[in-house]
Formats: sequence, structure tokens, C-alpha cells
Amino acid sequence: MKANQSRYVLALDQGTTSTRAIIFDENGEAVGSAQEEFRQIFPRAGWVEHDPSDILDSACEVMKRAVAVSGINAEHIEAAGMTNQRETVVAWDAETGEPVYNAIVWQCRRGADECARLIKAGCEKLIYEKTGLAPDAYFSATKIKWLLDNVDKARELAISGKLRVGTVDTYLMYKLSGGDIFATDHTNASRTMLYNIHKKEWDADLLRLFGVKREMLPSVYPSGHVFGYMSADVLGRKIPICAVAGDQQAALFGQRCFARGSVKCTFGTGCFLLANTGGDSIASRRGLITTLAADADGQPCYALEGSVFTGGAAVQWLRDQMGLISSAEESEAAACSVPDCGGVYVVPAFVGLGAPYWDSDARGTICGITRGTSRGHIVRATLESIAYQCFDVIHAMRRDTGIDIDRLAVDGGASANNFLMQFLSDITGAEIVRPRIIETTALGAAMLAARTAGSRTVNMLQKEDFADRVFKPQISADERNEKIFGWKTAVARARYKQ
Repeated sequence: MKANQSRYVLALDQGTTSTRAIIFDENGEAVGSAQEEFRQIFPRAGWVEHDPSDILDSACEVMKRAVAVSGINAEHIEAAGMTNQRETVVAWDAETGEPVYNAIVWQCRRGADECARLIKAGCEKLIYEKTGLAPDAYFSATKIKWLLDNVDKARELAISGKLRVGTVDTYLMYKLSGGDIFATDHTNASRTMLYNIHKKEWDADLLRLFGVKREMLPSVYPSGHVFGYMSADVLGRKIPICAVAGDQQAALFGQRCFARGSVKCTFGTGCFLLANTGGDSIASRRGLITTLAADADGQPCYALEGSVFTGGAAVQWLRDQMGLISSAEESEAAACSVPDCGGVYVVPAFVGLGAPYWDSDARGTICGITRGTSRGHIVRATLESIAYQCFDVIHAMRRDTGIDIDRLAVDGGASANNFLMQFLSDITGAEIVRPRIIETTALGAAMLAARTAGSRTVNMLQKEDFADRVFKPQISADERNEKIFGWKTAVARARYKQ
């Protein structure tokens, strides 16, 4: 598409393993995109880091390439929206803008001992009542505390008032604006374990608990907000950043889950299920967390969330560590090469189990192997494990909300796998709706930016039918229950401690 009088929105989607930029037109159609993977750093077992310069460089590169591929001029980009991997923390020098340490990734478990200490000290109730979160190394607060306790430069800058800390959106906006923007949105702030989701402010009690000074942290705004301008050095002109949202909340928006009770699941490195609960902050009794999302106007509303730590990463494991497939796409054919899993269950608890278990000590397990177990059985069982983990979360959501969840909107890379989507429908008993544009995380950021900018591109909000395919349950209730019983047995073995 060549440059014309149309206006466009740029979405920057900074994920866990790659960064993507997509240019959307007024109707929500992608006219150009680019993606780039970057290094994953594993200093020791259970630790995960990123080099902040890799994140920044990949962001700049994909934005430039997306503009080039689309054939438009940056002058025609009306607004930019940003979405990002949540909970991942970057700390930097306020004077130089230089990071003091690698980004500590949401998957990193180095804060597990601190979380155990907090629970033992009786802080769990306080944290949950204020943040909607369970004390877990998944969230940002213990990562920040670790930086302050273990990185000399971070501690020195904190004492002098020159340390700045934020999630990836904050760091990117700071760098892309030339240091003019130091901000985040409600959705990202709500994932830090430092933010009071009811008062919508950084919580003084929690800041003291984790030894964090307020001056280190960014200002917080609604997801739909003009945060400032991207420097002309990036794309040749200043572009307003009109939206920011954590990746899962952006996907919820992109799936048009504006109504109370609507649910989506994004398949990425992990699997993230969010149920919009509107103005109701529902306290879960079944291992879910309460978080902030964005309503149709970009203002904060509440959502109930369950996070599966290992989703697409299990398929990567099949490919990279086990060598059972040569590409993620090959997993579907391998799974379909056998009529069933042959009694094999895989529990991919590589970094513990997330919702609803919150068991950081659980470890990956393969159950039911016999002499007749083949490559196809292992691959199939691994794909099935992704659906089972999603079932656990949906079951908890149904019981917490009292809502009969009979429809699940899906997006992300693994949603393209027809076998997985059909099995997910079978095991949950719900219709699985896959949109035509499965990159709804980026689309959600673009929609929020369009809504904030008040541009003609807001038309993308009005489209209702984006369904590419709907998967419906094909197995009986008895067969479903039998499969779930096998899964629960395997999970119990993965959580067994000698």
C-alpha cells in the first residue's frame, strides 16, 4: 500500500522472546509488519534476563522495517500504541539513561525465597487486599528488591535519588522519547505488587515493605492517554504515544472483551486468561488474581486473571531441547499422527506452576510412558498439556464468578494450531473463537491509541465479526472427565516433594 490521504496507527508489541511492530489502517487491517527475536539470558537455573539494549534496538529496528514494508511515510502515522511483556523490570541511571543491570524477566524465580519469607511473616493478606496479587516471584516487587539488595550501582543511585525503575513500557518510552517520558499505565502498574488497584496509586505500605522509594517509580495514567512523543530520531518525525497496556490487557481490548464475563486467552511463551469483571473487583478464592484492564474508553476496569507459565515455551522445548520437531508448525501434524496420547501426560512445569496452583517448586514431569510410547505421543501430550492448564484456570474462573463461560476468544501464535484449539474446546466444553487477526495484542494497542487520538482509525473499534473459525466440543462429558482425571493425577506427581 502506497502513502495516500489515509491515516495509520503504529503498534509496538514488545514481547518476551521477540519484538513486533504492525501498521494498522483505518479498518484495523495490518498493512505492514516486522518482527525480531532477541537473546534470552539464563545466568543460573530459574533465572531469566534480557539485555535492555537488545529490547530497545529491536524496538527501533522493527518500527523502521514495518514502516518501510507498508510503503507509507511516517507523516501518515497518526498515533502509536505500545504493549509489552509485563512484570519484567529495568532499572537505570536517571542522568545517563544507562541500565544498571539486565532486565529481570517475569519468568525469573530469583524472588521466590523472598516471597516465601513474606508469606511466613503474614504479609500475604495485606498484599492481596491492596494489589489483587499473590506474593510470587512472577511480579515486579521482589525483582526490584533484589536489584537494590544485590547490585551496588542500583543501591548507590537509589540513595542519591537518581535511580529509575520501571516495567518495559516505562523504559522504552523513556528511551524513545529521549528521556522526556517517565510514565506507565494502570495495567502495568497493577502487576508490580506495589500498586493499590482500589485507590489506583503507588501504595506507601508496600513501598516500605519492599524498600522502594516513590521517586524511583513512574507516574501512572489510564491506558488510553497521550503519554508524550516519540523522538523524531526514531522514525523521522515526532509521533504521539497515545496508548500503553500490558500485553494481556491489550489482547483483552483487541478481542473486544468489553462486556462483563467476556474471556480471552492469549497463547505466547505462557498462556494468559483474563475475564472482564467490569467495575467489580472480585476476590478469588481459587488461585486467580485480580488486576486492572481497560474499558472501551481506555479507562481502568477490573479483570480476573490466571497465568499459565509454560504455554508456547513447551513447544519450543520440543523443538530446541528435545529435537522432536523442527518447527512449531510441525507439532500439529506430529500430534495428529497418533489417535490419542497413549496414556501419556506431560506437565511442563519448567519454572513451576502458575494459576491456580502457584507452586514454584513443581517441576516438569512426563507420566505414562511405556515401551510403545512414540514421538507422536510425546508431542500430542505436550500440546494437550497447554489446553489442560487453560482448563484449570477457566474452571477456577467459573467458580469464582458464577458465570458459565461458554465462549473463549483466543489469540497468539499457538492459536493457529487447529489440533490444540479443538482439544481446548473438547476439554473446556466451551466454544473457541479464533479471530482473523490473531495478533490481537498489537491490535488492542492500536485500537486504544486510535480511541485516544480520536482519529478516523477509531473505525477499527466498530467491527464486530472478526472470527476466522469457531471450534465446538466434540467429546462426551464422561470422556472429558476421564481425561481431566488423568491430568490431575499427573499434576499431583509433578508437585510431589520427597
